[in-house]
This record gives sequence, structure tokens and C-alpha cells, in this order.
Amino acid sequence: MTPTSTESDAILLDAEGPVAVLTLNRPAARNAIDDAMRADLMAALDHVARTDSIKALVVTGAGRGFCAGGDVKSMQARLSVPPGEVALNGWRRQQRTHHAISMLHALPKPTIAAVNGAATGLGCDVALCCDFIIASDAARFAMTYILRGLIPDGGGMYFLPRRVGLPRAKELIFSGRTVEPEEALRINMIDRVTGADTLLQDARAWAAELSHGAPAALALSKNILDQTFELSVEQVFAMGSQAQAICYSSREHQESVAAFLEGVAQRRAAKDKGAVA
Repeated sequence: MTPTSTESDAILLDAEGPVAVLTLNRPAARNAIDDAMRADLMAALDHVARTDSIKALVVTGAGRGFCAGGDVKSMQARLSVPPGEVALNGWRRQQRTHHAISMLHALPKPTIAAVNGAATGLGCDVALCCDFIIASDAARFAMTYILRGLIPDGGGMYFLPRRVGLPRAKELIFSGRTVEPEEALRINMIDRVTGADTLLQDARAWAAELSHGAPAALALSKNILDQTFELSVEQVFAMGSQAQAICYSSREHQESVAAFLEGVAQRRAAKDKGAVA
């Protein structure tokens, strides 16, 4: 864990080694996100983004749930203010929520949601905004906003159609129904299913596989890929040209080229030596 993370914190961050594990830690509230947790989440994500030794991030939940979405008590408190302040306060909260989700989505490192239980409402959005989702057989997914008279406000209307297609995304959002892991895998809502006992182990191993790439090339590729549905091929080429210019100057590229050329020289020398012998 980071020096500022304790077992009583709403966010735990285990940052030992190249793979960090961020745990939503309000198990008594099924890890529902309140204002304090959202602030801690943004601080943890900022730490991960700035720490070069962290190469990939796994996001999971404490206890039996992944994340039950927004905290209902906070919703009640928002409605108790004078009527003329409800809209502005809600808008401000939306800005903070969107900033937190954007930080996770745009993190310049691979992210995997390890969904250990129910991921509903905003909790489902948190999982969907990660690069990949691995779920235990105890996981459940539901876009429950409609059941609260709300629309998906954590990016679900952007992320979900990109995974399952527009008609199916509409059906899941309009109904608010629960999706079991097997169906979620079949419709490409998630990427892998594993046992509850090995979920975190499997997520860590997968994240470790994804962490070996050159950091600059990986971050730039992710940045462009996340925009390609909205860009023309000409725009992708232009952005790729700029990104490749950065990669040309990176330490990883220069070392890779030098190692390749050294290997060629060694093989050639060995071949010449054999020919002379």
C-alpha cells in the first residue's frame, strides 16, 4: 500500500511491484461511491499515473461486492437542500464524477477491472471504463440507473455500446436488468471469467503480461485507440505519425534497436568464424 493508505481508508492501493491493485474499500456499503471515496480515488489514480514503477493497474472491490454505484444516502442528502440549489449541486457532483472516471479511463497504463461481485449503476461504469474486465463467477452486472429514475452518468452510455453494440446497450440500459457472468462474456460486455478464489491472482497475472511493453508506446497507442471510433483514418494516421516521432526518441526504442544490431553483429561474427574454421 502507499504510505497514506490504511485499512480504514475508502481506497486501498497496493503498489508493490509493477502491478498495482486499487481496492474500493467500503464493504459495509457494498463499496458505494460517496464524495470521500471519489476524492480518494482521484488521489490514488494520480499517484499511479505519476509513479513510473507502476506499469499496470487492477481495480477490485473489498468484501463480496465490486461497487454498488453511487451512495444512496448521498442522493438523499442532495435532495434535501433548498430546491433552487439541487440542480447546481448535482451539476458540480457530475463534474467530479466525470473527472474521476476520465482519470481511470485515460490512465496511460493498462487497466483491468477484477469484478468480484455486484457491479451496478456507477459501479458498472467503473468496470466498463477500464481497458479490460475479468469477472469471478460471483459477479453480476446491471445498469440500474433507470430503476432510480436516472440516466447512466458515469460514462456507461459511451463505454457500453462500444463493447456490446448500440441495440444491446439500449436494452440493458432501458431495462436495468442483471447480467450474469456467462452472458456478459458471450455479449462481449466482459473479457474473461474465472473462479472467485483465483480472481485477483488471475487479474494480476494478466496485468503483468500487459505491463512488459514500452511505456511510451503503450500510453500513446492507448490514447489513440480510445479515440478511433470518433476519428477518420486520416486523423488516426496524423496522430500516429506524431506518436511515432515520440517513440523514435524514446529510450526503449533506442535500446531495442541497439540490442537488435548487436545481435546481428554477433551472429555474423559467429558465422564468419565458422566459415574460416
